[in-house]
Amino acid sequence: MSKTTRATQMLSKVGIVFTAVTYEYDPNADRIGLQAAQAIGAEPHLVLKTLMAEVDGKAVCVVVPSDREVSMKKLAAAFGGKSAQMMKPADAERATGYHVGGISPFGQKKQVPTAIEIQSLSHDEVYMNGGQRGLQVRLSPRDAQVVLKAVAAPLVAE
Repeated sequence: MSKTTRATQMLSKVGIVFTAVTYEYDPNADRIGLQAAQAIGAEPHLVLKTLMAEVDGKAVCVVVPSDREVSMKKLAAAFGGKSAQMMKPADAERATGYHVGGISPFGQKKQVPTAIEIQSLSHDEVYMNGGQRGLQVRLSPRDAQVVLKAVAAPLVAE
């Protein structure tokens, strides 16, 4: 498996310090983020999943802990919108240039507004998808927020 993807190239180009971590991707896992956490031996709340959604019909990227669900109401509010819904997998792949299970917030074909769960910023390091199935990058969540120009907001359902 190559550790060089559009995501890792983007992080390197902008000078973000990260560590690439590979694992055995299970395409049959019910919850991809939780499977990744287990495979790399990390706490699930430290492995952030990347989801693509739409707020008032416009594409957005959402980064939340793998053991939590996104509140559509909170997501819409984070972007000043009225309603939010998850993007269909095929649309997410087209928008990002990545395959489901390997969607990274970094190096997407077209950068879209991004939101990160505010609680995730309290950790020293988190894991985020590195742009392909079976690849995570370990980095500072604050560095990720800066490079993504991400809104930090409460996004998870209670």
